[in-house]
Amino acid sequence: MTPLDWNTVRSTPLFGAMPPEVMQSLIGTAAPRVCAKGVVLFQQGDPAKDFFVVLEGWVKIYRLTPEGNEAVVAVFKRGEIFAEGAMFIGGRYPVSAETVAPSRVLQVDGQVLRQKIRENPDLAFSMLASTSGHLKLLVDQIEQIKLLSTSQRIAEFLVRLCPRDEGEAVVGLPYEKALIANRLGMKPESLSRSLSRLRPLGVTVEREQVTIADVQKLIQFIERGDDTIDR
Repeated sequence: MTPLDWNTVRSTPLFGAMPPEVMQSLIGTAAPRVCAKGVVLFQQGDPAKDFFVVLEGWVKIYRLTPEGNEAVVAVFKRGEIFAEGAMFIGGRYPVSAETVAPSRVLQVDGQVLRQKIRENPDLAFSMLASTSGHLKLLVDQIEQIKLLSTSQRIAEFLVRLCPRDEGEAVVGLPYEKALIANRLGMKPESLSRSLSRLRPLGVTVEREQVTIADVQKLIQFIERGDDTIDR
């Protein structure tokens, strides 16, 4: 664990509310897992023993439908925790987790956390804050799919990646376009068409790099009641 890793852990809702000594005793001497792209961290139905903090990279959480299709539930980035809810209630993971880019992930023993909560019940509020954040993420995702057009969904995805909220910005797509399409509730071909529709708004794509001429213009497009693009 580097100093940056510890800062990343402390920035999360779960660990941020803990006294430093509790956080350090919980993590102990655990070393981050260094994972290539495509490493399965756990599978749907596995015993829910641990939870995870993303220190670098991206991890997707997904379920398999009865037809064998993959439905992406969420994608987590640096500074985000996942699987803590399943671990807390015990039982089995209701989803699978897989890295979608080279990543470093901290795996934390759930049994140790449950013991710490027994010793200090106030830590349960930290757990509630973390799981409530995930619930809000899912609600936002459903709202986005229901209310926004495909072009607006992509525009919002790009805005979330932007380092600023005005002027020009250049962002790199964090993972492959097929996964982005799945995450946004559309087919890959719809993603490509919708990206092309954003060109009049100053959005250009070259391989995995997206240039946005005016972030505010893209934000205004998302906030409008329709997805008409002024040319």
